[in-house]
Amino acid sequence: MSVSSPSHNPTPPPALSAFLRGVERRGAVLAELQAGDAGLGDAALAAAMAQFRGEAESLAMPAWPTRFWSLLLAQPQLRSRTAVALPIDVTDRLGELGSGPRAALLLRVAAGLSEDEGAAVLGVSQPSFRLALQRALPHHEDGRADPEAWQRLREQIHRRIKTLPTDRLVRLSAARDAVMRGPAPASASAATPVARPRPRWLMASLWVLLVTCVLALAASFVWPDLVTPWQRALGLEPGVKRVRVEPLPEGDEPAARYSPETALIAHRDFDLLADPQAQADARDLEFHSWYAAQQDAGVTEPTPPTDVPPVDAIAPSPAAGPPAGSETETESSDAP
Repeated sequence: MSVSSPSHNPTPPPALSAFLRGVERRGAVLAELQAGDAGLGDAALAAAMAQFRGEAESLAMPAWPTRFWSLLLAQPQLRSRTAVALPIDVTDRLGELGSGPRAALLLRVAAGLSEDEGAAVLGVSQPSFRLALQRALPHHEDGRADPEAWQRLREQIHRRIKTLPTDRLVRLSAARDAVMRGPAPASASAATPVARPRPRWLMASLWVLLVTCVLALAASFVWPDLVTPWQRALGLEPGVKRVRVEPLPEGDEPAARYSPETALIAHRDFDLLADPQAQADARDLEFHSWYAAQQDAGVTEPTPPTDVPPVDAIAPSPAAGPPAGSETETESSDAP
């Protein structure tokens, strides 16, 4: 009785085939407009389908759209966009947008996702996705939104989805069928590589080489003055000095590398040296610091010396008139 080996490529569920067939056209147009080239877009779509087939069985069906569009936008072919030499349609001007706003717009229009679904695909918050979508919308030169250009853009994208060329549809269908079949099972000979016998002399040679190196290292410590033939040929005999030191001749001044003007410009304090007023301010820095501290403390007038008597203790001047109620000299002379 023969025992059949388990299949490495189980038959995918019919729901997976229906899902890939449903997103095939939209994915092709999204990848084409994101990359700027239909060939690169179709290659990215086929690679994303192959990756999604391996992950679909471990995901719940409601999570399939988010994961598929995430895999498609993560393909290397969609990281940069091929420039359009001469823009003809509205969709050709998508290259003027950044990669993020362009992806947000295509997820909303080509993939037909809502704002929360598109934010989940890009891994951003819903306000960030809405901001990227607003930046991608067509605007007038004065910054106002252009509803007519937005409508033309939607119509052209939907028209591309519905009117893909027949030959391209055939290629996409063939790529989808290849993904559903899965990779071809490896043959038994390829799965189990034949082990080649190791030569017997190889290990013996390695051991001999290792022992020789150990003995040579030990001999260098036991007999440090031992000179090998190759050391003598290279002039590395013990006691031979290969470095010769001679004093420089006296009276030879080194040549200047640059002029004094260049040295002044290269000085680290050139800005200060070029500003004499700043040098003067730097010399009076202590005075300015003390003056600023006095201003911050609120001291505006000097304090009078302690030996000056207070104002209340000063006697009135003799020129002042007599106090009220006192008799003057004239009144005393006129009295009877």
